[in-house]
Amino acid sequence: MSDQLPERIPLDAIRQARTRIKDTAVRTPLVRLPYDGPREIWLKLETLQPVGSFKIRGARNAIGGLEGDSLKKGIYTASAGNMALGLAYCARERNIPFTAIVPDHAPAIKLAALDRLGAKIVPVAFDRWWRVLLERRFEGVEGRFIHPVSEVAVMAGNATIGLEIIEDLPHVEKVLVPFGGGGLACGIASALKAVQPGARVIACEVETAAPLTRSLEAGSPQAVQYTPSFVDGAGSSSLLPEMWPMLRTLVEGSAVVTLEQTAEAIRMLVERMRIVAEGAGALPLAAALSGKVGGGTICCVISGGNIDASRLAAILSKAPGATGPNT
Repeated sequence: MSDQLPERIPLDAIRQARTRIKDTAVRTPLVRLPYDGPREIWLKLETLQPVGSFKIRGARNAIGGLEGDSLKKGIYTASAGNMALGLAYCARERNIPFTAIVPDHAPAIKLAALDRLGAKIVPVAFDRWWRVLLERRFEGVEGRFIHPVSEVAVMAGNATIGLEIIEDLPHVEKVLVPFGGGGLACGIASALKAVQPGARVIACEVETAAPLTRSLEAGSPQAVQYTPSFVDGAGSSSLLPEMWPMLRTLVEGSAVVTLEQTAEAIRMLVERMRIVAEGAGALPLAAALSGKVGGGTICCVISGGNIDASRLAAILSKAPGATGPNT
């Protein structure tokens, strides 16, 4: 069982995280999308972090907040790739053993990077992997389990993105974030509520895995059918129970996009900006372009860029099956 989470991440904790992670995470640029449509769209480029995603922020803050004795047996997490990469990067810097429990559809590029960083990799079926997130343990692996979503330290690290967005774009009206487990959405929303309460966080999901939208509509946690896809860093069949109280008060809307809309956003980022985004990272732009979140000044958090080269090539060339299931 996890400790009960607060209603939001305290601003003091977010500011402390900002100081703690500055030696590892970079302050990523905010750039405007060259776009002739009815919306002002800005991109927060977390693809430029050392491990190619925003997860380095929460990983660094979580490890930095642990006492030395608790790290002797190492650390481990359950992650589709990016949180594992963030923790592997930070663990290697501090000579801490690290194990990643990964779902069996994790992309090869993320697995190769984990291997390069010296992580021990334990692949399991998706249902077993999800159970690790719920139970916060995996039999046979020693060390401190760091939850990739529902830890205050992780969300505080994620929340530093919100502070940077407000400093660089104080008139922002909507911040669009990909939705996986809710740690990014709740972190950024906590920061915005503290420093710019007029800005709204909108969670972006893909049609093949959209439990938050269904839950917000029903007013209670709901399960949906989950289909693995190239959007491997977001989506599941249900919500983490401990995250629901935060999500229903902090997230002020959601948008569901198709796999093809996500692929089109990936193509636009490459063709117009020379930016490579993975499926989850492109969800916010796909939602913004779809019109489902309305107009105004929009900031899309491009959360990561770890996509297999073969998949990216297929998407860019619009090859048959490019947006099909992961194999």
